[in-house]
Amino acid sequence: MSQRVDAAAAYVLHSRPYRETSLLVDLLTLEHGKVSVVARGARKPGSRLRSTLQPFQSLQVGWQGRTDLKTLRMAEPVESLLMLQGKALLCGLYLNELLQRLLRPFDSHPRLFVYFRYALNELRLGQDLEGALRTFERQLLEQLGFALDTRSLQPGLRYRLDPERGLIVCNRADAYPAEHLQAIAEDHYDDPAVRRSAKRLMRNRLSPLLGDRPLRSRELFLKRKGVQDDRA
Repeated sequence: MSQRVDAAAAYVLHSRPYRETSLLVDLLTLEHGKVSVVARGARKPGSRLRSTLQPFQSLQVGWQGRTDLKTLRMAEPVESLLMLQGKALLCGLYLNELLQRLLRPFDSHPRLFVYFRYALNELRLGQDLEGALRTFERQLLEQLGFALDTRSLQPGLRYRLDPERGLIVCNRADAYPAEHLQAIAEDHYDDPAVRRSAKRLMRNRLSPLLGDRPLRSRELFLKRKGVQDDRA
């Protein structure tokens, strides 16, 4: 069935060359989820699309087409380009890569779109990068159907994460304290110990969904960290 969309709120997740002068672009949209489009002529010298189709740019886009790969009809910036630098830029690329790899085409998640915008604004401010990442990761897992049930947590106990059964009481030292799990469920990351637990928990939960192929954004982060360590 042919689809035509005239104005959709969107962000660019990823783009790559297509044929001689075009781009294949993966978009995160408010109402239609992840949409892949061909931006014809976007790589031509002087093309306005070249500067418009940038990561972290809030856009209004339109497309049409009969297959899953649509043809981009228009793309207009809604506001000035959000500039991220250094660690914040790598964090933004990480969020983009998660969405590109984990979302199914045309699977709408309006709440996730709103949290993506929130995370980008937090990265721009640069005050709590880890809190922004953990909040977004938790929302992403919840929207994909992998929310953790924390209603039966008992204070003072520790829990491990079982892939099939969820949270199970466990006395091992590396298990998660109930208080940490409850704080994570409420997106409270003021305690450094909670931050450490949240980072480990989110990585353990995302890893099976991402598979064996490493995240490019994580490799870039490790490379950057290695350069900084060498300079220290």
